[in-house]
Amino acid sequence: MTNAQGSTINWDRAIARNRDALLRILAALFVMTDLAEGATAATMSRYLHNHILRILRAAESAVRRLIVIAARDLVVVVAPRKQPTTPSTTTTTTTTTSVPAFTGLPLLDPRKRFDFRPRRRCAKSFPRITFIGLTEPTPIPEDWIPSPDDAIDATRLRRRLAGLKRALDDIPGQAKRLARWKAKRDLGLNRSKYFSPMRPGWPPGRRKRAFHEVDDVLAECHALALSLEREDTS
Repeated sequence: MTNAQGSTINWDRAIARNRDALLRILAALFVMTDLAEGATAATMSRYLHNHILRILRAAESAVRRLIVIAARDLVVVVAPRKQPTTPSTTTTTTTTTSVPAFTGLPLLDPRKRFDFRPRRRCAKSFPRITFIGLTEPTPIPEDWIPSPDDAIDATRLRRRLAGLKRALDDIPGQAKRLARWKAKRDLGLNRSKYFSPMRPGWPPGRRKRAFHEVDDVLAECHALALSLEREDTS
């Protein structure tokens, strides 16, 4: 495939370059969450949690687009779904589900939710009704006004970081996952109602003004994946 300037795109080199950049970004995030040495801190400050999450959203979108690029030439044959047979006897078993130790990277972008209902207003003041000489003012709860230093549960964030690391370490395997999803989509075997793993419009985590290296990586990965998708639909 050639770009707008007429030069041929080296897809493998583009994947390797952006993957290396994302690995550097992810390593920095692991250090920020004290996970470089295998620590398991349960909480972190609200400010640090939100800062990491902003970078993580863009990094996840960039990795999804790398997977789209890596799966460009893969063809997977999926067998048609067999009709379930009715067993002669039925047995009931009780199973216990456990929470996985990590959260795998979803192949599909989270879709935008359009809610046209007016937003519910939240009170920004605390009622402190008192009678002079009879009662004391009610103390303000410590968690009434969110503070950047509030302790936030970091369990899910750590699992998303681990899932992103696993995806970056196995881009070919993730590409096969996506190829299987596309094959099942074409046969109507999956439950997804979307045709493309990328949502229409701007990718999740995209910002108008770049403030981090991940923004440039996401912009390049999105442009490359979008050019492939347009070629497939043309």
